[in-house]
Amino acid sequence: MNDKILEIAKKIVSAGGKMYLVGGAVRDAIMGRMVQDEDYCVVGISFEEFVQMFPDAHIRGKDFPVFDMNGCEIALARTERKIAVGHKGFEIKTDKNITIEQDLKRRDITINAIARDVLTGEIVDPFNGEQDIKSKIIRATSESFKEDPLRVYRVARFAAQLNFEVEENTVKQMKELKGELNTLSNERVFAELSKALDTENPSTFFHVLRKADVLEVHFKEIEDLIGVEQPIQYHPEGDAYNHTMLVLDMAADLTKDFEQERKLEIRFSALVHDLGKGVTPKE
Repeated sequence: MNDKILEIAKKIVSAGGKMYLVGGAVRDAIMGRMVQDEDYCVVGISFEEFVQMFPDAHIRGKDFPVFDMNGCEIALARTERKIAVGHKGFEIKTDKNITIEQDLKRRDITINAIARDVLTGEIVDPFNGEQDIKSKIIRATSESFKEDPLRVYRVARFAAQLNFEVEENTVKQMKELKGELNTLSNERVFAELSKALDTENPSTFFHVLRKADVLEVHFKEIEDLIGVEQPIQYHPEGDAYNHTMLVLDMAADLTKDFEQERKLEIRFSALVHDLGKGVTPKE
């Protein structure tokens, strides 16, 4: 955390607010992982007050304002209300009276719903995310998880990235979102797939989707490999799905030191190398 961020936090406190580091940065710090993106949340300050205090801040975002400052994202605490289907069907409210706990409640999973006071270091963890990190569990923060279908793919991707188990009720909520998955853009789904491929065990992404019974929505070609028999003498691992997952993970291991684009090209090739078995008649 740089001195500029500390200066911003002190200015916010002097105006009656507080500034927290939130989301993945807090999670990664607790896990001892490298922190890459720092996102901040401000409570107790209105939009107008923030702009007046920091007139040079770059504002972006249509649905809610995010301030780009010193290479970091700073957002005002907000709540969300589902008003339509899909990933963007929300009414978003920012208000200086919204608490950090209310802001954390709208986040997808408990391990991402932890905040740390920038100046005091105090941890705010209303949903026991730290314990879930220790237990290596991915758990929905609340029933509002089901309001955003993109969370299905985010959970599967986090499971692959962190090598965590997905809690059963969260799997159930993922399954209940199946009908909304087709509202997602292909670009959004591909972004999550790309992040999943860039992990040590990308097969986890597909195993989680299969467990939630949603694999067929965007990855029907992969689901079609389930139950497709192969000659046992050559494939003791079982059906074409199991074979593909083993090949994918082996490709991930063999390419871990490769340049990023080449790494993803090879892993994607491994993923799709046997798709013909799912659609070719046995005869």
